[in-house]
Amino acid sequence: MISTSDFKKNTKIEINGEPFVIIDVQHVKPGKGVAFVKTRIKSLVTGRVLDENYRSGDKVNTPNLETRTMEYLYKDDEHYVFMDTTTYEQIRLDESAIESVLPYLKDNLQVELLFHNNKAISVEPPTFVELFVTFTEPGFRGDTAQGATKPATLETGHVISVPLYLENGELVRVDTRTGEYVERVNK
Repeated sequence: MISTSDFKKNTKIEINGEPFVIIDVQHVKPGKGVAFVKTRIKSLVTGRVLDENYRSGDKVNTPNLETRTMEYLYKDDEHYVFMDTTTYEQIRLDESAIESVLPYLKDNLQVELLFHNNKAISVEPPTFVELFVTFTEPGFRGDTAQGATKPATLETGHVISVPLYLENGELVRVDTRTGEYVERVNK
């Protein structure tokens, strides 16, 4: 149990058996009446956002959450298979559970899986991933305007904007938080 006086941004709480993370919190002390806490919370399962008010001093449950480092192995008919790197246990997740990670998912990628009551609820990729450019138009000599970019298709099928000098087969680093090109990686 956690008291509302301990609420902070990114604190995880449980409401009706569903885990939430606090996005925003305000402790309000009105001139008259009881102090209360205004929160904006986001479901870790569905992603929906709610605004909730709690009386000061109320207590809420803390969710049973666990994070495990797992390795992406392959995609079978309709599931994506991940393996726990310590126990070699395999877990199958459907596409809806990992939609945000799909543009960066390649074989043997280490990811963080978040479990709630031993059920996987989300996948967090590493902050940066290195992917090969499989197709991009050639850059032409003289196309050196500052900040000029062109589209490039990565090995996962995801398309990002890259500088004009990059060519097919080059290894690039991509920021998974923004989906943007960071730098060219020397092989």
